[in-house]
Amino acid sequence: MENLPLQSAERSLPPRAIALMLMLCLSWGFNQIAVKLALPDIPPLLQGTIRSIAALPVLLVIARFRGVNVFARDGTLYAGLCAGLMFGVEFALIYRGLLLTSASRAVVFLYTAPFFVALGSYRFLGERLRASQWAGLGLSFIGVALAIGIPQANVDADVLWGDFLIVGGGALWAATTLMVKASRLRHAPPEKALIYQVAISIPILALAAFVSGETMTRVPGPLAVLVTAYQAFWVVGLTFLLWFGLIKAYSASKLSAFSFITPLFGVVASYFILHDTLTPIFGAAALLVIAGLYLVNRPNPEAPVASDALLTVTKT
Repeated sequence: MENLPLQSAERSLPPRAIALMLMLCLSWGFNQIAVKLALPDIPPLLQGTIRSIAALPVLLVIARFRGVNVFARDGTLYAGLCAGLMFGVEFALIYRGLLLTSASRAVVFLYTAPFFVALGSYRFLGERLRASQWAGLGLSFIGVALAIGIPQANVDADVLWGDFLIVGGGALWAATTLMVKASRLRHAPPEKALIYQVAISIPILALAAFVSGETMTRVPGPLAVLVTAYQAFWVVGLTFLLWFGLIKAYSASKLSAFSFITPLFGVVASYFILHDTLTPIFGAAALLVIAGLYLVNRPNPEAPVASDALLTVTKT
């Protein structure tokens, strides 16, 4: 990674960035439901492969429309290959882990990612988190665990191995975020940074699906096609693009903290779509997450407020 000047995580996120992050978290929360709805027709690793294959031309069209030359030699090849490798292995670990552990445990362990981002931001980006911000990360994680409902009984070695794989996926998610923030990809258009990852994830996920013996035994129905298209065109084609634009402009640790909201949106979506039961404990969990996010993003009177002008995803 490049040597970057000392930064601070004190700068507050502007309202527009917060609004965009809420939209992203809502989209990602529903994405978990979309994957589950498609499972009867399309196994998980094949879902990931199809998602990347479908998203790649969308990203190329967006790049062409915005005048981004994704094939220009700009010194990002090595960083792009590394980010793509981590992106592909991340989803392979997550999908494999889901075969061994429960979805509720998986979503909790996946959202250890903000802790890895905070630690990596301190080490590689020079960001400094106050004690209250670390406490906020802890409160948000406790809230997620409470909302999903862990701990659970009957946890054996296979479940623990699945948990470990999910944590590995969360660590790679954080590593990809830091790679984009701290390498030459920081100066590349977000379209190019994401195209690297999506393109390289295709053979990785396809190989993982082959090794796992995944096959489709029937033609996917309309619902499976619809939710897979949602994953490809909306989640990968747009929300991931916005995410990488945001992390280039703002504190990686603060933005990553917002990801704690995603599983809460997922629980609400499962209530309305899959008719799962919501308990009063969810309200307490939501308050913990909100309190944690407030601590992480509480303005420092001595620090400047970020300008919305930085939010524009520009060609660099």
